[in-house]
Order: sequence, then C-alpha cells, then structure tokens
Amino acid sequence: MKNLTTRFILGFFALSLLSFTYADEPTKITWETLRDVTFKKKWSAEESMFILYPTFGQKVNNLKDKEIILTGYMIPVDVDANVYVLSANPYSSCFFCGGAGPESVVQIKFKKSTKRFNTDDRVTVKGTLKLNADDINELNYILVNTDLVL
Repeated sequence: MKNLTTRFILGFFALSLLSFTYADEPTKITWETLRDVTFKKKWSAEESMFILYPTFGQKVNNLKDKEIILTGYMIPVDVDANVYVLSANPYSSCFFCGGAGPESVVQIKFKKSTKRFNTDDRVTVKGTLKLNADDINELNYILVNTDLVL
C-alpha cells in the first residue's frame, strides 16, 4: 500500500510539473533583426502622396505579439502625453532627421506614465511588439505595455 501511495504522489507531482508553464522570457533583439522588412511605395489618395508600406520578413513575423527587449535612443514626440519613439540612431541621424529608414524607429507605448526622457537618452525597454502595415498614422513597429529596463 505504501508503494502505491508513493507512486501516486510521484505521478501527481510529475503531471503537475507538465501542466505548469513558465512565462516566456522576453527576447533581446538588436536593430539588425528589425531590418528584416521590405517596403513598397503605394499611392495614397487620402494623403495625395506615395507611402512606404512594409512587408515583414520571417524574423520579424516570428516576434509579432512577443515580448522583446531593445536598446536605443529616446526621441520625445509629446512629453506631456508620454509619447516617445525609440531610434536605432541619435536624433541627428534618425529616420525623421537623417537618412535612416522606417525600420530604425519603434513607437513606444508605456504601461504607465513614466519619467520624462530627453532627446538621445540611451535606454533599454521591454514590451510587446506589434507590427503595423496599414495605419499610416502609426509607425511600422509599435511596442505596447512597455517598461523601462533598469
């Protein structure tokens, strides 16, 4: 009887371990990973101009809706509204002012209001990566539920 009880307890413990899942650890990526995208110019009647529309590659698609960690340069867009962009490059050579492409910036949506950042503060953030191929009012890469990694 003792042997049967021991087997039952061990079996129950083993099944408990199999059913217990660990939360996925965030994937630390580099800007190189986000370069796995191509762009095609399409005419936008609404904007009366050509717009670059992305086609995301497999590396990027594998990260869709996954938690990632990324380091870059903070660009304040609207400090009072807590709207920031993370850039692979400092402001002077970023997508908006320099010759970099749209794959070199990520829109940041913090979980909660955070400290104010200065232009070119180098930070590491963690959040869930969303891919945007259609909404021209948002960037192609959006990090939601973002936290600052200390």
